[in-house]
Amino acid sequence: MGTIGDVGEFGLIARLTRRLPPGPAVRLGPGDDAAVIAAPDGRVVATTDLLVEDRHFRRDWSGPYDIGRKAAAQNLADVVAMGARPTALLVGFAAPPSTPTEWAERLYDGLADECRAAGASVAGGDVVGAPQITLAVTALGDLGGGAPLTRSGARPGDFVAVRGRLGHAAAGLALLAAGRDGPAELIAAHRRPEPPYAAGEEARAHGATALLDVSDGLVQDLGHIAAASGVRIDIDSTAVPVPEVLGPDGLRHALTGGEDHAFAGSFPPDARPPSTWRRIGVVTEGSGVHVDGREPPAGGWDHFRT
Repeated sequence: MGTIGDVGEFGLIARLTRRLPPGPAVRLGPGDDAAVIAAPDGRVVATTDLLVEDRHFRRDWSGPYDIGRKAAAQNLADVVAMGARPTALLVGFAAPPSTPTEWAERLYDGLADECRAAGASVAGGDVVGAPQITLAVTALGDLGGGAPLTRSGARPGDFVAVRGRLGHAAAGLALLAAGRDGPAELIAAHRRPEPPYAAGEEARAHGATALLDVSDGLVQDLGHIAAASGVRIDIDSTAVPVPEVLGPDGLRHALTGGEDHAFAGSFPPDARPPSTWRRIGVVTEGSGVHVDGREPPAGGWDHFRT
């Protein structure tokens, strides 16, 4: 099939758009100057993210299909964290002309399949030549008449709970970086996160006061809720889910590792979320995040410091 330089810009667009079935919210998909997305609520939740080769993914560690699923998942998870239903993605794809056409097609297969898992679809985007592969993804969502779940609603007396796995992607990344073999599920978690997309609806239905996507590390991300809400969050390390597969550094991975795209939120003391949510701490007066009453371990992701 050659390279994307061989098929050219418009040939590539034609090949990629054929792989993108429209979702229920897409009224007009790829082919015009812009897409048309239904917004029954009258408001649109919007988020955007960048994935840069050798920063967010490596082609010798991950195949194009997994990269596509990861790119979609991290954006769809942000929409869910607002208590919204994902509707569509817009994807900007930059790549060298020497990139194999099949590689690009598999990337878009991954994007489409992850969207399908969340009830959304890729509605359009752009392609451009560049020295390295970069993806710019914008996700849209609908609130269905509800108020957005933000980071600023936690109150003293609430409890803190998480939904989804923690530390798996970080443990998988550590194995890849060290060139070591390890549990296949950890490597897979780094390559392809599995956000529990039902978490947003569950959190809203059970009165969540704050919610976010755990993308940069549990402690660091809960710090955003603590700062926005003007509260202190106390984590009980014995309540944090640390399966044996995470190994001897499991608790550290669970507290500071990102990219699993679990969800963490605060709930009123009388709330009873499903058993898929794990209580790990409480909200009190004060500031910051503490683990077992102490300063938390250093970690978490910062693009300009890590």
